[in-house]
Amino acid sequence: MKWLLVLVLLPALLLMRWVYRLDTIEQEPKGLLLKLAVRGAVACLPAALLEGVLSRVLTGMVSADSMLYSFLETFLIIGVAEEGCKYFMLRKATWNDPNFNYRFDGIVYAVFVSLGFAALENVIYVVEYGPGVILSRGLFSIPGHCTFGVFMGLFYANSKQADLYNNGVGHRRNQWLAFWVPVLLHGFYDYCLMSGSELLSGIFIFFVILTDIFSIRLVRRQSRADRGL
Repeated sequence: MKWLLVLVLLPALLLMRWVYRLDTIEQEPKGLLLKLAVRGAVACLPAALLEGVLSRVLTGMVSADSMLYSFLETFLIIGVAEEGCKYFMLRKATWNDPNFNYRFDGIVYAVFVSLGFAALENVIYVVEYGPGVILSRGLFSIPGHCTFGVFMGLFYANSKQADLYNNGVGHRRNQWLAFWVPVLLHGFYDYCLMSGSELLSGIFIFFVILTDIFSIRLVRRQSRADRGL
């Protein structure tokens, strides 16, 4: 059981370590990062409740066998609920924290929240479906949450910087982007998986490879170009 838990948590921990090591100018306090990971895990609970309630509402309005149902469920229920709860935890924990003083901090914070969420979600899936899901989730789901976190953190840092310079338009625009870009990425990811379409299953593989490569390059570029807010 101990080794099974290690396998379940290892992908999230390795990605956390990777992002943490790229924060080269001023690494964030480990206590703060632990708090963010825990808050990310806690975000699973309200997200699951929201998904359950909204899915029941949607079932009463749209046939559960239709493509429209899959589209609305993945984008407007799963994507909004999960990324919304992550963003709420991220902002509550870090927006006024004095440690949030470099641009790359936004990416670090959002990735830790996202991977905390992914780690607990992974535990739940393994308990429910068995160890057979460990490999697929380690290769796809957990890196996917990390990628969503990278984009959330990038725009979150932009929003913070705009706010510090009294740029209200830039602040609001980047706040929306910090929420909606991860929602759209997450929604498309899940829609490809849940649609049952062979075409979309093929597109899914391409989408995962493309977004993983792009986010890795983005994180490295942001790390090299990091500067104070």
